[in-house]
Amino acid sequence: MGWSITAGSVAGTAVRIHVTFLLLLVWIFGVNYFSGGLPAAWGALVFVVLLFLCVLLHEFGHIFTARAFGVSTPDVILLPIGGVSRLERIPEKPSEEFLVAIAGPAVNVASRSSSSCLPARNLGWTA
Repeated sequence: MGWSITAGSVAGTAVRIHVTFLLLLVWIFGVNYFSGGLPAAWGALVFVVLLFLCVLLHEFGHIFTARAFGVSTPDVILLPIGGVSRLERIPEKPSEEFLVAIAGPAVNVASRSSSSCLPARNLGWTA
Protein backbone atom coordinates (compact mmCIF):
# COMPACT_ATOMS: atom_id res chain seq x y z
CA MET A 1 0.00 0.00 0.00
CA GLY A 2 1.31 3.42 -0.89
CA TRP A 3 2.13 5.97 1.78
CA SER A 4 3.35 3.33 4.23
CA ILE A 5 6.71 2.80 5.88
CA THR A 6 8.17 -0.61 6.69
CA ALA A 7 8.80 -0.74 10.43
CA GLY A 8 10.26 -4.24 10.46
CA SER A 9 9.41 -7.85 9.85
CA VAL A 10 7.97 -10.60 12.03
CA ALA A 11 8.34 -14.21 10.90
CA GLY A 12 8.72 -13.15 7.28
CA THR A 13 5.77 -10.76 7.23
CA ALA A 14 6.59 -7.08 6.77
CA VAL A 15 5.02 -4.77 9.36
CA ARG A 16 4.13 -1.49 7.69
CA ILE A 17 2.84 1.73 9.23
CA HIS A 18 0.72 4.06 7.14
CA VAL A 19 1.68 7.74 7.25
CA THR A 20 -1.79 8.65 8.52
CA PHE A 21 -1.16 6.46 11.58
CA LEU A 22 1.96 8.47 12.33
CA LEU A 23 -0.07 11.66 11.93
CA LEU A 24 -2.58 10.25 14.42
CA LEU A 25 0.22 9.70 16.94
CA VAL A 26 1.47 13.27 16.47
CA TRP A 27 -2.07 14.61 16.87
CA ILE A 28 -2.70 12.57 20.05
CA PHE A 29 0.59 13.74 21.53
CA GLY A 30 -0.12 17.39 20.64
CA VAL A 31 -3.69 17.51 21.91
CA ASN A 32 -2.72 15.91 25.21
CA TYR A 33 0.35 18.11 25.58
CA PHE A 34 -1.70 21.30 25.27
CA SER A 35 -4.48 20.06 27.53
CA GLY A 36 -2.48 18.28 30.23
CA GLY A 37 1.22 18.86 29.75
CA LEU A 38 4.08 16.56 28.90
CA PRO A 39 3.16 13.69 31.28
CA ALA A 40 -0.35 13.52 29.80
CA ALA A 41 1.02 13.60 26.27
CA TRP A 42 3.44 10.73 26.88
CA GLY A 43 0.79 8.75 28.76
CA ALA A 44 -1.70 9.07 25.90
CA LEU A 45 0.95 8.19 23.33
CA VAL A 46 2.02 5.07 25.23
CA PHE A 47 -1.63 4.06 25.63
CA VAL A 48 -2.31 4.32 21.88
CA VAL A 49 0.90 2.49 20.97
CA LEU A 50 -0.01 -0.35 23.36
CA LEU A 51 -3.54 -0.42 21.95
CA PHE A 52 -2.16 -0.82 18.44
CA LEU A 53 0.22 -3.51 19.66
CA CYS A 54 -2.96 -5.44 20.50
CA VAL A 55 -4.23 -4.72 16.97
CA LEU A 56 -0.96 -6.08 15.58
CA LEU A 57 -1.28 -9.26 17.67
CA HIS A 58 -4.85 -9.65 16.38
CA GLU A 59 -3.61 -9.41 12.79
CA PHE A 60 -0.88 -11.96 13.41
CA GLY A 61 -3.57 -14.35 14.62
CA HIS A 62 -5.03 -14.17 11.10
CA ILE A 63 -1.57 -14.39 9.51
CA PHE A 64 -0.30 -17.46 11.37
CA THR A 65 -3.56 -19.31 10.83
CA ALA A 66 -3.51 -18.51 7.12
CA ARG A 67 0.06 -19.81 6.92
CA ALA A 68 -1.05 -23.07 8.53
CA PHE A 69 -3.23 -23.56 5.44
CA GLY A 70 -0.45 -22.67 2.99
CA VAL A 71 -1.48 -19.06 2.36
CA SER A 72 1.38 -16.59 1.99
CA THR A 73 1.13 -13.35 4.00
CA PRO A 74 3.41 -10.62 2.60
CA ASP A 75 2.58 -7.79 4.98
CA VAL A 76 0.39 -6.20 7.62
CA ILE A 77 -0.38 -2.48 7.61
CA LEU A 78 -1.33 -0.39 10.63
CA LEU A 79 -3.84 2.37 9.87
CA PRO A 80 -5.60 4.81 12.22
CA ILE A 81 -8.74 2.65 11.93
CA GLY A 82 -6.92 -0.62 12.73
CA GLY A 83 -4.80 -3.17 10.94
CA VAL A 84 -5.01 -4.99 7.61
CA SER A 85 -3.19 -8.26 7.02
CA ARG A 86 -2.74 -8.98 3.34
CA LEU A 87 -3.17 -12.59 2.27
CA GLU A 88 -1.90 -13.92 -1.05
CA ARG A 89 -5.24 -15.65 -1.56
CA ILE A 90 -8.32 -16.71 0.35
CA PRO A 91 -8.18 -20.29 1.67
CA GLU A 92 -9.99 -22.72 -0.62
CA LYS A 93 -12.13 -24.53 1.93
CA PRO A 94 -14.84 -22.57 3.77
CA SER A 95 -13.80 -24.18 7.06
CA GLU A 96 -10.23 -22.89 6.58
CA GLU A 97 -11.51 -19.43 5.70
CA PHE A 98 -13.65 -19.45 8.85
CA LEU A 99 -10.66 -20.42 11.01
CA VAL A 100 -8.53 -17.64 9.49
CA ALA A 101 -11.35 -15.14 10.11
CA ILE A 102 -11.89 -16.14 13.73
CA ALA A 103 -8.19 -16.41 14.63
CA GLY A 104 -7.80 -12.65 15.18
CA PRO A 105 -10.67 -12.34 17.65
CA ALA A 106 -9.44 -15.54 19.33
CA VAL A 107 -6.12 -13.80 20.01
CA ASN A 108 -8.04 -10.93 21.62
CA VAL A 109 -9.96 -13.32 23.87
CA ALA A 110 -6.77 -15.20 24.81
CA SER A 111 -4.85 -12.02 25.61
CA ARG A 112 -7.74 -10.66 27.68
CA SER A 113 -8.10 -13.94 29.54
CA SER A 114 -4.39 -14.17 30.30
CA SER A 115 -4.18 -10.52 31.36
CA SER A 116 -6.98 -11.02 33.88
CA CYS A 117 -4.69 -13.49 35.68
CA LEU A 118 -2.10 -10.78 36.30
CA PRO A 119 -2.14 -9.02 39.65
CA ALA A 120 -3.93 -5.69 39.52
CA ARG A 121 -2.01 -2.54 40.35
CA ASN A 122 -3.32 0.80 41.42
CA LEU A 123 -2.53 3.16 38.55
CA GLY A 124 -4.22 6.12 40.15
CA TRP A 125 -7.01 6.15 37.56
CA THR A 126 -10.60 6.85 38.52
CA ALA A 127 -13.72 5.90 36.67
